[in-house]
Amino acid sequence: MIRTQRLAAGVCALLATLAAGLAFPAAAEAGEPTSGANAKVDLVLDVSGSMRTRDIDGGTRMAAAKQAFNEVLDATPEDVQLGIRTLGANYAGNDRQTGCKDTAQLYPVSTLDRTEAKTAVATLSPTGWTPIGPALLKAASDLADGDGSKRIVLITDGEDTCAPLDPCEVAREIAAKGIGMTIDTLGLVPNTKLNKQLSCIAEATGGTYTSVEHTDELTDKVNQLVDRAADPVVTPVATEGATQCTSAPTLKSGLFTDREEFGQQRWYKVDVDPGKELRASVSVAADRAVSPSYGVLLRAVTVHGREIVRGESAGNGRTDVISTGLRYPKAESDADDAPAETVCLQVTNSFSPASRVKTTPGMPLELTVDVVDGPSKASDVASFGLGRGWWLLGVLVLVGFVAGLLWGWLSRWRVAVWRTN
Repeated sequence: MIRTQRLAAGVCALLATLAAGLAFPAAAEAGEPTSGANAKVDLVLDVSGSMRTRDIDGGTRMAAAKQAFNEVLDATPEDVQLGIRTLGANYAGNDRQTGCKDTAQLYPVSTLDRTEAKTAVATLSPTGWTPIGPALLKAASDLADGDGSKRIVLITDGEDTCAPLDPCEVAREIAAKGIGMTIDTLGLVPNTKLNKQLSCIAEATGGTYTSVEHTDELTDKVNQLVDRAADPVVTPVATEGATQCTSAPTLKSGLFTDREEFGQQRWYKVDVDPGKELRASVSVAADRAVSPSYGVLLRAVTVHGREIVRGESAGNGRTDVISTGLRYPKAESDADDAPAETVCLQVTNSFSPASRVKTTPGMPLELTVDVVDGPSKASDVASFGLGRGWWLLGVLVLVGFVAGLLWGWLSRWRVAVWRTN
């Protein structure tokens, strides 16, 4: 039994290694990288009454936020335009309708005047409600102009108090606009309900969620997010897939966006030269309520309809995005003028809408295509999968055979020694 378990563990480790070898970095050349000079960040700070609570390093949550903001403002790169928006900062009354409109731009998204921004932050005092959804909508408007990276950083200590405007739905709406805006969330209190809401907001736009309990953690994380906005980004290129390969658009290496209706197929073409390798990945975002069983399939097919390789992913339950990818190495050719092979990429989803949910427009789809230098030898090409790597299967069989012989010999030797004694 122990020997069987060890052998199974070894095979699993080997298969895991092979699977790791199929991972590939996303690269995009269709849209030129945009430098950090156009990067914009809107810091959205919760100034609701609960921020008076004294549970962060012996001080109030508001004091921790102010200290973190001052340090972040000092460290903000010169080429990042930064703004500060508040929620719950101005209305202290009990009228819910008024409280849920309480969001304001404390400092406009612009080239940073550190002294002016710090002075504005110093005036803040915990006051009212927690209208996260309305604040995110306004923050998206703050960042609407420009082509560079756009990042909203939400810092809050409590979940939204202004439902039915669900912050998760707001985040999905922002993502569906295809404007490349990322929302990162930071929670100041470890709370299961808050964690779930902030995670949902972040995941809807490809952002991150972090729970922080100390001032230095808050400072470090906000600094990281602001710095990340200054990194060069690639602007996705809008394209429109076809219903069949023959009429599909031909794509170069790059990042592309499209929309795909429920259960629909979208086709694209890529030319792959001999000695090159095609790497492709796709993500489909469920930007509305969907049934709990779903999947996405990405296939590489020849122009004659023969499947080359596929990638697929499926799930059950709630999700915001589902992704998969594939690799196809094209072997070298002996002919110097060998033509490129046209590979058809088919994207299919098995999402189905929940009751009374609109089916149009289609769900956001993001496709990454990369054609890179492939393996230098034909024998290397065969090593990319068990379907092509029969030598690997042979090695596994041989090792198992030898191990069996050795185990049988040792067992007989032990029996012989026992009988002798």
